[in-house]
Amino acid sequence: MSQDSSPQAPDAYAQGLARWRRDVLARAQGQARPRPSPGHYAGNRDVGDLYGPDALEAIGFDPLKDLGFPGEPPFTRGVQPTMYRGRHWTMRQYAGFGTADESNRRYRYLLEKGQTGLSVAFDLPTQMGRDSDHPMALGEVGKVGVAIDSIHDMRRLLDQIPLDRVSTSMTINATAGILLAMYIAVAEEQGVERKQLRGTIQNDILKEYIARGTYIFPPRPSLRIIRDIFAFAETEVPSFNTISISGYHMREAGCDAAQELAFTLANGLTYVQTAIESGLDVNRFGQQLSFFFNSHNNLIEEVAKFRAARRLWCRLLAERFGATNPKALALKFHTQTAGMTLQAQQPLNNVVRVTIQALAAVLGGTQSLHTNSYDEALGLPTEQSATLALRTQQIIAYESGLADFVDPLAGSYAVEALTSSLETQAMTYLKRIDELGGVVAAIEAGYIQREIQAAAYQYQLDIEEKRRIIVGLNGFTGESSPVPVMRVDPSLERSQVERLRAVRAARDAAKHRAALERLEKAAQGHDNLMPPILDAVKAEATVGEISDVLRTVFGEHQETLTI
Repeated sequence: MSQDSSPQAPDAYAQGLARWRRDVLARAQGQARPRPSPGHYAGNRDVGDLYGPDALEAIGFDPLKDLGFPGEPPFTRGVQPTMYRGRHWTMRQYAGFGTADESNRRYRYLLEKGQTGLSVAFDLPTQMGRDSDHPMALGEVGKVGVAIDSIHDMRRLLDQIPLDRVSTSMTINATAGILLAMYIAVAEEQGVERKQLRGTIQNDILKEYIARGTYIFPPRPSLRIIRDIFAFAETEVPSFNTISISGYHMREAGCDAAQELAFTLANGLTYVQTAIESGLDVNRFGQQLSFFFNSHNNLIEEVAKFRAARRLWCRLLAERFGATNPKALALKFHTQTAGMTLQAQQPLNNVVRVTIQALAAVLGGTQSLHTNSYDEALGLPTEQSATLALRTQQIIAYESGLADFVDPLAGSYAVEALTSSLETQAMTYLKRIDELGGVVAAIEAGYIQREIQAAAYQYQLDIEEKRRIIVGLNGFTGESSPVPVMRVDPSLERSQVERLRAVRAARDAAKHRAALERLEKAAQGHDNLMPPILDAVKAEATVGEISDVLRTVFGEHQETLTI
């Protein structure tokens, strides 16, 4: 069905549209190229052949209610009145590998090249609460991120980095409280007060059960830890975003734009509800929430997704929780370009993909952006590829002219129609999750996982049957020029383990033991966990040891597959 068939359109336009369809469009139909699968858009929907004023009439579009103005509810047009006319988005490059020393050198290199914020990747053992000498860590130390076992590693990771001036994002979830405590402790050693610290911990455990898998504890005690981080950070590190509610990994697992929007906001609502039930004020802690979205190749749909996210979050927070503080109602988000779209075949094509995705993020009003490197389908980024990814952001910021406009696509018939369509599709998912009893119940029932798996299967089927063309993969194939691939030196794992064992041998055993006992007692009761975690970190307890204390009290989550 056409998107502009509404009888509510002005008579003159409706008459002109009918004439155009009859006399012009009908003659051109035979010249149209084969249409791609409707699966290019969320919900397997296709787009109309023309968008005009009647498309907005059909959805009851109200510029004041649905658009408003930048910097005020419903924030469709952006969270700042001037957006990038005031300040560019924070340019981050997600980086971390090997030991803290290796990663520190990469961070300082990127800062010298013009990066404006750090984005720390941690290795799998650190994410899973295992020390580098644990049997399960063998072969994984420093591979997909930096290995952090103790406060000594954090000191070396942040050496010569001005924490009072640099915003640091840490992609960490189950052990987020431990890494935040280490960051605070090292900052204080540098003479930086807690209230000066800026950055984000991902700290979004629900999406781990849905799509990613780096969880430790069951959902309900995990939500208790997140609640404690909220309460602690509200007064201790008020400029730090205490959670980055992430749709990115669900999109990487295969969901579409509407599902990413819906499931991300559903998780966010769960965190808000958890915090409110513990006595926190949404108008206060809501200011420290941030979001993390994926940016795919479908530029117009992605722009619409970001705009719909802001509008929908503002409305949901006001309607469900009575939030009134504009700073709490404003959805702030970081964007990363889509890793799953990067191809090992003809990898230089990925530069173009990343550029399109970065443009969508900027046109959609992101506050922070990471651009993937073209070689990431082959290995960790080299210095050269990481620099090129950063230069992509800088060219958009300084040469494209986009930063001169606030929400430059506002009023586009297609963009506004897609924004409302995605909002409607997301609300359908949110209502279904509510019917199931909320996100935790929906995860336990396998509902969200099945929806993502179905979308991922359809996406792969479209590629295999060539309804969706991926340049270099299933269309326009040919030989690829070889590119350098970065390898992590396996000897780094041995040196990391040696340093860890030296820390254990030299620390004050009595102080260490007492700190872990206080943490265990707090976990068994109802005290906030962050102060004893901070004490344990300062007593040189390791990530694995602190996690093991909490494992003893909370247990470990075991995934139950529902077919």
